[in-house]
Order: sequence, then C-alpha cells, then structure tokens
Amino acid sequence: MKVVRGAVTPSFGDPGHIGVQRGIAEVRGGRPVFMRAPDAVAAVLPVDGIDAERLGAFRAFCAPEQPRLAITAPRACFLGIETTGPVTLDLSAAASIEDIHAIAADGKAQANPERQPTWSPAGPVESAALELMKLAQRFPAALVARAPADASLVEVDTAAVSDFRAAIIESLKIAGDAQVPLRNGVKARFVVFNDAVGTEGVAVVIKQPDLAEPVPVRMHSACLTGDVFGSRRCDCGDQLALALDQIAAMGGGIILYLDQEGRGLGLANKVRAYRLQDAGLDTVDANTTLGFDDDEREYGIAARMLKMLGVSRIQLLTNNPAKIGGLAGFGIDVVGRLPLVAPVSRENRRYLAAKAKRAGHRIEGVLEALTAKE
Repeated sequence: MKVVRGAVTPSFGDPGHIGVQRGIAEVRGGRPVFMRAPDAVAAVLPVDGIDAERLGAFRAFCAPEQPRLAITAPRACFLGIETTGPVTLDLSAAASIEDIHAIAADGKAQANPERQPTWSPAGPVESAALELMKLAQRFPAALVARAPADASLVEVDTAAVSDFRAAIIESLKIAGDAQVPLRNGVKARFVVFNDAVGTEGVAVVIKQPDLAEPVPVRMHSACLTGDVFGSRRCDCGDQLALALDQIAAMGGGIILYLDQEGRGLGLANKVRAYRLQDAGLDTVDANTTLGFDDDEREYGIAARMLKMLGVSRIQLLTNNPAKIGGLAGFGIDVVGRLPLVAPVSRENRRYLAAKAKRAGHRIEGVLEALTAKE
C-alpha cells in the first residue's frame, strides 16, 4: 500500500491558529487567557485544575468585575435551566472553588428552581471559551470576566477557535511507519500520524488489503482501561481483538486507532464519568452531567488518514451507525457495515444496554438478550 506523505498546513502559521495552540497549552496548565471577539475582550480561566489560590488571583485581576461561570447546554439542563445553548451564571463574591466545582461538574447537584442562579445566554466569547476547554480536554466550564487586554496573557481569537478543528485535520502528516508482527502470525504495518497540536493516531494495516475493492476498516477509539488493562466495564478491548481477527480472516484491512478516549472526552473526563456511573448514572447521562454531549467524536481525522493511505471505499466494522454518516460527511464511501458482537458480562451489561437503547448502537442479538434478563 502506497501512502501519501502530507505536510503541515500553512494555516498553522496564521496568528489566530497559533493563538489557539498557545491557549490550549495555557488552559492545560490552569492559567488564564484573553479571548477576543469583534465586540468584546474577556479574561477566561478554566475551572478544571485550579485551586483557591488561583481563583483568588483571578478575582483580583478582574476586579472590580465579578467573574461569571460559563457552562454548556447539557450541564445547564442538568441544573434545571431550560436552554438549547451554553449559558453564563452569576456567582457571588463568596463562592468558593468547591462551590464552583459543584455547579460545574458535581453529579450530586440538584435542580432547584427556587435557588436557580441568575443566568443569561452565552455570547461568542463564552461559547468559544467552552470550545477551548474541550480542545484542551478539560471539563467544559470556564470563569469569564470582561477585562482590558493585557499583554502578559495569551490572546485567543474566537473566530480562530471556531475553525480550529478543520485546520487540525488539514495539518495531519505521517510521522513514521514500520512492520510489526502481531499475535497468531498476523503481519501488520503501523503507520503513525500526527497533527500540528501533537495528537497522534495509528493506522494498523493488516496484511495486504486490495484497494480496488472496499477495504475492511475498524475505527477504534483508544481505551486505556479496556484495550490495555482488560477492563470489563466496557467492550472496547473485546471489539479490538474481534476486529483484528475478523480483518485478518477477510484477507486484510485497516484498524484506525484514534486518540478519542471516552468518546472524545479524554481520559480524565472518562474516569470522572465512571465515578458518576458508579453512583447510578448510565454512560449517556454521565457524559451529559459533566457538560459534554453524549459523543464528542467527529471523524474528519479518520477520513483524512484513510485518504492518505489511498482508501476511499470501505466496509466499516462497527455497531454504531453514526460512524457511517460521520465518515460519509468527509468523503469516504461506506458500502457496508459489519457488526462486532462482543461478549456480554455482568460488569458491562448496563453499559451495552445504554449504548443499544439510548445511543442507537445496533448490537445484533445483544439487546434482546439484555431485555430478556431484565
């Protein structure tokens, strides 16, 4: 299989995209940034990872204005606010970091109309700030306060945030490839991709797929707990093993191993969602309680990886029909779907039921078995 070696897109020389890259680094470090929209500039501080000292410093920096809390629509709905978009909440000057964390991400917070905080629809700055938190894989909540621009803070343009994901896709390049023999004598080639922000993905090319025919492909989101440590609370590791065996038996194909832990939430947020599941929520409600959509993944990176490998027509190994539409939107022709039915266990039964009943996964035979046991 011949690969197309790409180069980093020139758009990442654009000052706006450079600002977003720097903003992601600042957010991951728990530091504030300035966000600029055409008619507003505001200081933004991530809620995730900050302590009381940093909160106090931010309040002093923004004085006399009191910071407000920006949250997503799913989190707002969990708190009893009827909205279809992100909102900002008023905070009292006495609100502690524990109080703010409770409003932003605590699964025990209760909707109470009588004690509902004053809120308003989020503007462009607040909406872009929440997207920046997701890009940095922090939970989607931020403190925002109007403030004069200060040269000591990184400045992020809201327009650059809105098209940053598309720019990341175009920046994808092949970093290296090598032959890697796998179990059961399967021959494979690992092609490693990275993008302009350092995210890595791997195409595992099994045997010699025939590019003149639809290529069997598995898009597999990385799952440290399941793929590496054999966690039984999901079916990820089982699906990966099944995909490898099935593709090898078909004569060859590709597994795309994508950096999309926890359906795009990131590892830390996935583990937070696990804590909420342990408290009684299913996988869908746990994600939305934290302020995320149920599934934060998009598949532009996967489509570009396939195109760089010379693949445009595929048979997709998946139980999730949404992946078919996700790839089709980026120019990949999915001519068929092949199921991957993993074993049902006591530990993953509730997880599989939620995927089948609420997330639209077509788990042939499993939903019926689960229903029969209820």
